Amino acid sequence: MKKAQKLWIICFACILMLVMSGCGVSHRSPEKVVRSMITAYGKGKAKRVRDCYGAKKDTSEELQKEIDAVLNYLKAHRTKKLKILGCEKISENKNYSYVYITYNLVLDDDQEYPCIGTYMVVNEDGKHYVVEPSDITEEMSAQAAQDYVTFMTSDAYKEYRRAYDTFVKKNPGYEDKIAERLTE
Repeated sequence: MKKAQKLWIICFACILMLVMSGCGVSHRSPEKVVRSMITAYGKGKAKRVRDCYGAKKDTSEELQKEIDAVLNYLKAHRTKKLKILGCEKISENKNYSYVYITYNLVLDDDQEYPCIGTYMVVNEDGKHYVVEPSDITEEMSAQAAQDYVTFMTSDAYKEYRRAYDTFVKKNPGYEDKIAERLTE
């Protein structure tokens, strides 16, 4: 085989490996699994979302309803793509991390609708998974409420709130339009 052919094959294999490595879900940290989940939602990839929860074939009915609701919500916004702005831990203890993510939905008219989400993430044998809503205990919920109050004073939350308020002022009645689309 010629040197040029070998080089081309090696380059092709490297490119293929890079492409394939970016296609899945990262469970390496609480922030990465939350980013992976939101990205999967943005691409309409329910299977990848389930993977972020650690649920593959045995997805609970409640979790599947949650996933479907979020996907329908994104459709109602007529989302072209999703831009992640920030993702960090709000708090952490030995059992779980509480993570926030801010992102914009890029709408079909190129406006950007600001969003924020918070998620509980557990570490199971070195892999991080988003906690299903039905598995969040009262204790976790109470602690999250306290942590969220503190988070509301952060720059990330203030920036989100400013962007959201600006969007709503610029687009009166937008929330009602989304509610109507969700009931169609």
